[in-house]
Formats: sequence, C-alpha cells, structure tokens
Amino acid sequence: MAKAESSVVNDLIDFLNASPTAFHAVDEAKRRLKVAGYEQIFEKGDWNLQPGKKYFFTRNYSTIVAFAIGKKYIAGNGFHIVGAHTDSPCLKLKPVSKVSKGGYLEIGVQTYGGGLWHTWFDRDLTIAGRMIIKEGKGDSASYSHKLVRIEEPIMRIPTLAIHLDRGVNDGFKVNAQTHLAPVLATAVKAELNKTAAENGPDGKPNESLNSSGIQKHHSLLLQILADKAGCKPDEICDFELQACDTQPSIVAGAMKEFVFSGRLDNLCMSFCSLKALIDATVSEKSIEDESGVRMVALFDHEEVGSSSAQGAGSPVMFDALSRITTFFSSDSQLLEKAIQKSFLVSADMAHALHPNYMDKHEENHQPKLHGGLVIKHNANQRYATNAVTAFIFREIAANKNLPVQDFVVRNDMPCGSTIGPILASGTGIRTVDIGAPQLSMHSIREMCAVDDVNHSYHHLKAFFEDFTALDAKIAVDI
Repeated sequence: MAKAESSVVNDLIDFLNASPTAFHAVDEAKRRLKVAGYEQIFEKGDWNLQPGKKYFFTRNYSTIVAFAIGKKYIAGNGFHIVGAHTDSPCLKLKPVSKVSKGGYLEIGVQTYGGGLWHTWFDRDLTIAGRMIIKEGKGDSASYSHKLVRIEEPIMRIPTLAIHLDRGVNDGFKVNAQTHLAPVLATAVKAELNKTAAENGPDGKPNESLNSSGIQKHHSLLLQILADKAGCKPDEICDFELQACDTQPSIVAGAMKEFVFSGRLDNLCMSFCSLKALIDATVSEKSIEDESGVRMVALFDHEEVGSSSAQGAGSPVMFDALSRITTFFSSDSQLLEKAIQKSFLVSADMAHALHPNYMDKHEENHQPKLHGGLVIKHNANQRYATNAVTAFIFREIAANKNLPVQDFVVRNDMPCGSTIGPILASGTGIRTVDIGAPQLSMHSIREMCAVDDVNHSYHHLKAFFEDFTALDAKIAVDI
C-alpha cells in the first residue's frame, strides 16, 4: 500500500474508532473541520458569510453540514454537494431500560433500523450516546448536553446453548422483544454494590429518574454513566444511549486488503466525503477559481426513513441553500436558479458481490471489492441516478483514471433506497446515487476493501475540484 493510500485508510480507522454513535461522528467531524479552518455558525443565529471562507453548522448534534464558498461565487450559482448519513442500525436503550429477570439485571433496548440482529449475540458490548446533565440548583440550574462513552465492555447478549435448542442451526430466529436484552450484571453482585442513584441528596426517591414511583434505569448503570460524565447520578436528567461493540476497527485480511469494522454503512462514506471536502478546500487558493459552493451534508435517521427534524427529509438542506443564497442577494428567484445549477452525490455504501451467494446479484451488475465506487440505478426511482448524472460522475472518474462500477438489483428482489430520492424530490437538485462496495451490510461487524476507501476519497475530491468545469460543457434543457 502506497504511503498516501495508507494515510487515508488509517485516517478512516481513527474516524471509525472515534464514532460509536451518530453524536460522536458529528463531534469528530466538527473537530476535524475546526482544525481545517472551518468556522462554526449556528442556525439560531445570524450568518455573516464571505466568498473564499469555510463554515459548518450542526442540527441536534447528529447532523452536520459543512460548506466552502468559492472566491468567485455570486448569488444564484450552484451548490456541489455530497450527502451521506451518520446513523447505523443498532440497539437503543428504552426510556425505561430497567429489566430484572431470573436474578439478572438486563437493559431494555429497542431495535433501530434494519439490523442483522443475530450478529449482536455473544459480542462484548458497551454503551455510548448523549446525556442531559443538570448543573446547579434551583433557579440557577442549567442543563448541558454531554457525550458519553463507556470504553470497557459492560454487557453482553448471550446465545442459548445448543443443548436447549437443537434446531437452532436450521434457522436462528431472533425475537427482538425477548431475546435481545443485554445482561448487565447479576442481581446479587449489584445489590452488594448499591449506589446512591436510587435516591436524591435528601434521601427521597429521585423523581427525575422515576415514573409512577418506578425507577426507570438500574442504579448500577446510572452510577457507571455518572462516573464517566463526572457528575452525580441524580444530575442525569435524560439520555439517548445505544449498545455498541467494543471491538475496534482495523485493517485486516491475509493481505491487509480489508477494513473490518462496525458502522461502515455509512461512516465510511461520511468520512470519505468529509475528508474530500477538507482536502479540496485546504486553502483559499484551492477555491480561488471556484464559482460555486462546495458542501457536505451528513444526516441522521437515514436508516429509519429520514423523517425527522434532522433527517434528509427535513428542511435542513433547503434551509442551508436558501440562507447562503439570500445572504448575498435578496432576489427571491436566485435560489431556484441555484438549485438548477446544483448537483448532489448521494453517497451510501453498496452491496458487493458475495462469493457464497452469487445468485443474489443480477448477472451483469456484480460490484466487486477493489472495483471502485458503484453507481446505483433503479428504474422505479429507489435511486435518483439518471443518464445525465451517471455520465457526470463517470466522466469525473475517467479524468482521474479511477474505476467505476454499476449496480441494478435483480427484478425478483426488493430494492433498498437512500437519501438520494428524498433530497432530489424535496429540492429538485440533480442527483446521482453511489457507494463503495461492502459485505455484511447492517451486521454489527462489516467489511470493505482498502482500495475502495482510497477510490472513494479520490473520486469525491475530484468531484469537488472538477465539477464546475465539466458541468459548463453539458447541455440538457435547451
């Protein structure tokens, strides 16, 4: 592996290991953008934008939008966007997570997205997410948002011994309600280590942690979280937490050609788009001749349909385009013009050909690991690609000698979808759906090829750098 290629992949590994949840992925993206000279702005406040400058904002701390305004930008010019998503299928803690059965303390969880839930059994699990912390008392109290991550494994979902289920190898069927509760501790050991979490500082039941007199969460869990956050258990007002695998992401395989990791769908595309934007806007000189706006939008909730205040189905994208355009001009017609000059790359991981299930792919559309980014097509618009947008993306690759593949799902199989059709229909922007090929999609542990990480980064970076000149040569609606 060349030194430059190794650097990109190692950087991906660092990003993955820093991002057990969508909140942490946004936090890591924010950190990298600040190092690269991007200024944080806020949707609640006024924006003061300048051509040649770089900005970002977050929404719900699980969606992040970053953009660099070309030196030659004027209102009405287009936006060159790569969109991806920060979320992955996982097990999220229920609002009341306290479960006690058979002498065990368990954690009540709900399934998020379409996960391969059988892969979550017998893994060393921990917890990560965000908490709302109370600081101060009475009228002087304030409330802060704080990310938390327990590094060590603290729970596990054990499988049932084969002696008690002789037919398990004929089909392992998971009951998401009864089989997926992770074991936190035994009741006997927990009793010996009882904490003050059950009661407030006055000795009375802590009302913020109780509903109808029933404690919502195990005091043991609250104490672990409080110790990590540097607060008291009764100062934890609420949280959004999920179960996470503790095994780190690595470069692996006999030839060190693979990345083994959780959350490749879709943190791999999130990372590649973010790094491509940062490196394509590294200095004012790099956007000196740019007349458009280079942008990356990483959304939450793609895995569950994007219908949320911070999902791709929300106005967050349109709001950003509108505020940027109208900042430079009050002409209301310029936004519509800008949208028709814009282009969106919807970047979401693709299904690589599986050697043990060859019949699951259409004969002429079998994306391979190491084969480059996959352009996704679907006549029924489950993907937003058309001939024009596919050509543009393919031509960008050809100019850089990068490989490209095509994917169409078999006619006798259902087709998944992405943020592409949602954003294309919601904004009217030309869109191509693409993604790096991977195996084990939606497993707790996925895999992709090192080469495709590099192909993805270079392809997306070329998109930012070359799109303006290429688009000027294309005539469609004439």
